[in-house]
Amino acid sequence: MKKVILKVEGMTCSACSNHVEKYLKKQKGIIDVSVNLVLGQVLIHYEDDLDIATLGSYINDSGYKYGGIYNEKEENKKDNSKIYLTILGLLIVLIMYISMSHMLHLPVIPFLNMMDYPINYALSLCILTIPYLIYGRDIIASGIKNLIHKSPNMDTLVSLGVIVSFIYSFVNMIKIILGNHMLVENLYFESVCMIILFIKLGRFIDKNSKEKTKEAIKELVKVTPESALLKTKEGDVEVTIDEVKVGDTLIVKPGMKVAVDGEIIKGESHFDESFITGESNPVKKSKGDSIVAGSINYDGIVEYKALKIGPKSAISEMVHLVLEASNSKMPISRVADKVSSYFVPNIILIALLTFVIYLILGTSLNDSLVHMVTVLVVACPCALGLATPLAIVVSIGSLAKKNILVKSSESLEIASHIDTIVFDKTGTLTYGKLRVSKVYNYSNYNDKELLNIVSNIESNSTHPISLAFSKYKTNKLEVTNYKEVSGMGIKGNINKKRYYLGNSKILDNIKNNHQKDEEKLTSMGCSIIYVLEDNQIIGLIGVKDIIREDAAYTIKKLKELNYQVVMLTGDNESTAKIIGKELGIEEIISNVMPSEKTKYIKDLQDKGKKVVMVGDGINDAPSLATSSIGISFKSSTDIAANSSNVIITSDNLSGILTFLNMGKRTLTNIKQNLFWAFFYNILMIPLAIGLFKNVGFYISPMIASASMMLSSLCVVFNALRLKKN
Repeated sequence: MKKVILKVEGMTCSACSNHVEKYLKKQKGIIDVSVNLVLGQVLIHYEDDLDIATLGSYINDSGYKYGGIYNEKEENKKDNSKIYLTILGLLIVLIMYISMSHMLHLPVIPFLNMMDYPINYALSLCILTIPYLIYGRDIIASGIKNLIHKSPNMDTLVSLGVIVSFIYSFVNMIKIILGNHMLVENLYFESVCMIILFIKLGRFIDKNSKEKTKEAIKELVKVTPESALLKTKEGDVEVTIDEVKVGDTLIVKPGMKVAVDGEIIKGESHFDESFITGESNPVKKSKGDSIVAGSINYDGIVEYKALKIGPKSAISEMVHLVLEASNSKMPISRVADKVSSYFVPNIILIALLTFVIYLILGTSLNDSLVHMVTVLVVACPCALGLATPLAIVVSIGSLAKKNILVKSSESLEIASHIDTIVFDKTGTLTYGKLRVSKVYNYSNYNDKELLNIVSNIESNSTHPISLAFSKYKTNKLEVTNYKEVSGMGIKGNINKKRYYLGNSKILDNIKNNHQKDEEKLTSMGCSIIYVLEDNQIIGLIGVKDIIREDAAYTIKKLKELNYQVVMLTGDNESTAKIIGKELGIEEIISNVMPSEKTKYIKDLQDKGKKVVMVGDGINDAPSLATSSIGISFKSSTDIAANSSNVIITSDNLSGILTFLNMGKRTLTNIKQNLFWAFFYNILMIPLAIGLFKNVGFYISPMIASASMMLSSLCVVFNALRLKKN
């Protein structure tokens, strides 16, 4: 099975996206489809024997335009909408003045006076309407096309309103020219212009608002450079990214960005990977280490082999994770989709019945048509179609900026129902790497000097403990006579002084006055390292997998928010209890295998619990997949391989709080959007029909188009509130 994100042009409401989705799902070879109205995209899962060209033809056959494969680096096409709207906005002032100046007791243009020069009046309004019909031809074409495909949408409603109004006015204009001047008051050319202008203005504002939701995606793309320095036999050559091939040797100098994902084959340096990991401190990389496209080289010249290019790179994977999540649907969105699929056909039926009933009741053809057109225009389900997808895109985009990647928008809705948070220990509540926890310094050196000595000696060792000291090497010291002492530790000489590093066995016959300090470190769960200089104990260092900096704060806030917090770990009971005590976690399950973790999650769910599992994404894969929402910490190249629903790419455990809060806010926002969308239609359709005309409540087609636009803008601006912290 393959998947691809394609662009679809011409969709304007949920009825459009529903039609495309249903049509594509019927096609042979397509496994699953999810259309994103806001981004104008469709995520398609399809069988291997299909090709992109065939998928594109399916989109065209559905009545919409295939826009090619989504490319995160392509530049936006030049949009002249602002110019057209400005010109037509100024022109509408003239149209409204010609048609309404006499009603407002303003000076009337003499040769366009409707009573004295009815033909001039009618012709001028008709001619001035032509530019609006041309500008709105896409709306009209889409509406007619979808009516032919038996999938009427918002454009169908607008098109019918515009066409009926124009034809009715045009026929009356012909009659005026032929001598029936009494019909001069039965022209609605200005309504045609206003409807199209308001629809276009609403879509322009709407489009600009939607564009803001894509900032996270664009910012991710911008981190990668456009060129790379390629190493050749003739020397170093600057090439574009498109010219780089897998296996090429590239060079990155201080201050440059890494061009593609790769592996260092020569040199070492510090790299800023904060854009993907959230870690502000530069990370030291050397031969054999992987580096990510977009990271900044600080201080060394490095040669690296290109491994992942283009769509396979870490950045592209992150971008597509965001896009795929935006294209997935929350359960609540099915409500809007289902309503929209019935809404448009029923509105057309209501409009026709309104027209017929008014004629039966003896109302003039003119007034009957006006009521029909008003119903068609006011009922456009723009707000309904935007209510859910816009909120999803804004939320996922905002979370991506905060180094939280949501792989399925459904997780946002589930987040509002979560009541239990289960944490793995190693690599989740802790960093998963040994670090210096406590230093007892008995020497004349300060702590920095002592750790520098230890770091220089440990740098010769291959033991995992040595990694805990790598960042403490402030300056290089020459180590001679280095040797590993089996079962005890290591030794080496620096500046004619002999040093031993290891457990208590290295003390041999040396008197130890620091056993209480050793006991304290042991009670903290530390591995012990004594530091000897010429047979004198000069330091005692505790090394352990230390707790994440914000873990205690995160646990405290979760408990304050009434979440049940559990530690589920394969580590031994004593270590787990030490960590649990420091973090304030009372419920601890230790010594469990991965399969047992999964069983525990299932047991909680059987009790009716909605469970978040937070793990490292590797050993915890089964339990992450079983839980209601799986959250993992993962960075760099294999980010897309996680079995979790949410990926936090920084070292900040508090990202869980951010995600859960955003989930609740998103669901609330969608419910608000749906309420106002439904409320608007419930309120405005009876007014458009004219049910309250006798008590003075009535709207014209022109007012209907303006109110329809305002309802959509309410939904847009409400969704954009999710961007605020």
